[in-house]
Amino acid sequence: MTYNLIIGDRSFSSWSLRGWLMLEKFNLDHEVTLAGLYSGTFADDLAPFAPARLVPILRTPEGEVIGETLAMAETLAERHPERAMWPTDPVARSRARWLCAAMVSGFGALREACPMQLVHVNAGYSASDAVLADIARIEELWKFAREQASDGPWLFGAYSLADAFYAPVCARIIGYDLPVSDEARAYCEATLSDPAFQAWRKEGLKVTYDPFPYDMGTAIAPWPV
Repeated sequence: MTYNLIIGDRSFSSWSLRGWLMLEKFNLDHEVTLAGLYSGTFADDLAPFAPARLVPILRTPEGEVIGETLAMAETLAERHPERAMWPTDPVARSRARWLCAAMVSGFGALREACPMQLVHVNAGYSASDAVLADIARIEELWKFAREQASDGPWLFGAYSLADAFYAPVCARIIGYDLPVSDEARAYCEATLSDPAFQAWRKEGLKVTYDPFPYDMGTAIAPWPV
């Protein structure tokens, strides 16, 4: 049983990262098809997966095409209950779903001002009040999640779909050197040091871009190891 995941460029496609982590972290067999976000072939690459128009796209082993990461998450969790993709505790599970829905629908200022890039750190980036408000809300939700966490570094103790959804947020916080609490930074560092995240980033760095898609005009510092 092999899934096919259609993704965008690994260094920049935050939604693709979420979709891939759902499969990779829960050991679901999959293969990846790359659609060129910056090569001019994007629409043609997605044509076989209509009516989906955005990445990621999940094609099940039976051939069903599923768009939107929240739909993918619920479908995979339903198909593979043995993988415990949501927290097993009912209260934690409802909170995890809440956090994922909030991620899908919110934090527009952070997304617009700080597009995900996994190449370097934009040192000294000056965040707007709107971005800082989004960060404050994210920290509030993470603290809310940790109230239901068992032992472990993740939002609900063991890794769950909520951690997959917030991995690109962690990349933005680190990649733009955004001000967060020590607790939030530790969670971001745990996310970035996770072997799956590192494998995704390593693959993305095999592709170079000229010009670089997101030049923020800041000093450049190395990505943390």
